[in-house]
Amino acid sequence: MVKPDRIDDLTSVRLARDIVKKIENELEYPGQIRVTVIRETRAVDYAK
Repeated sequence: MVKPDRIDDLTSVRLARDIVKKIENELEYPGQIRVTVIRETRAVDYAK
């Protein structure tokens, strides 16, 4: 998970791509590894 106030949508796509490239270059694994970058903003308010 990334902080939504520090990373925008385009940067999160680039981050996922960078992580995938690093995994492909440094690890050997059977099948696939899925990389998911979660960037979420929540707004909560209460009525009293």
